[in-house]
Amino acid sequence: MQAHERISKAIKKANKKGRPALVPFMTAGYPEPADFIETLRAVAEVGDVVELGIPFSDPMADGMTIQRSSFEALKKGVSLKWIFEHLDTAGDIGAPLVMMSYLNPLLAFGYDELAERAAATGVCAFIVPDLPFEESGEIRAALEAQGLGLIQLVTPATPDERLRTLCEASRGFVYAVTITGITGGDAGLPPDLASYLDKVSAISKLPVCAGFGIRNADDVANVGAHAAGAIVGSALVEVLERGDDPTPFLQSLLGQ
Repeated sequence: MQAHERISKAIKKANKKGRPALVPFMTAGYPEPADFIETLRAVAEVGDVVELGIPFSDPMADGMTIQRSSFEALKKGVSLKWIFEHLDTAGDIGAPLVMMSYLNPLLAFGYDELAERAAATGVCAFIVPDLPFEESGEIRAALEAQGLGLIQLVTPATPDERLRTLCEASRGFVYAVTITGITGGDAGLPPDLASYLDKVSAISKLPVCAGFGIRNADDVANVGAHAAGAIVGSALVEVLERGDDPTPFLQSLLGQ
């Protein structure tokens, strides 16, 4: 099994249990770098797949909460190299890892070395929100040579033909952005979410996971009626920011 297929398998396993898969997002090394692996393990214990944010100085798709966590982690010395070094010593985390990074850190690291290091440390795929599909061929080839994947993002504004192209190119799952905007909003999920997610799910051969604006159990349930999984980012980062244990919060999202 290729690494990116572990993601799809984990999501489908959750669906067979009669629930949407939970994909928590955390910023690597936040709030305290010394607690990184311990926090990651706690999140992976409840999450079916874990999205690991790589700190970056200009996270344009993220709202204030994740921006704040990214800046704080950078100030404390967290880098892609640092993250890989800590994952080296962590062993099996227990859930497939997806790295979410803007392009610049990946480009600076070097695509071939990135793919090799990721494969060696349990990372199965990457999400790169500022990389257009048309410019992704080089990194996609490097990742796929190691059995890894590039997860594509789609939005409610994506035209149908492009939606098919992105679903076909994606690996692991298709990331369905629920809103046209940035992460961390509290305006709630849009009223036409069901028809949008139904459309993406009908087109995609892979599981579809929805993210942006998902904050509580009702949101997860609403998304889960029309998609395979729910991605929870800013709400979890806020829990970690307060110094609270993430486990009860993540369990509450699944109604546990």
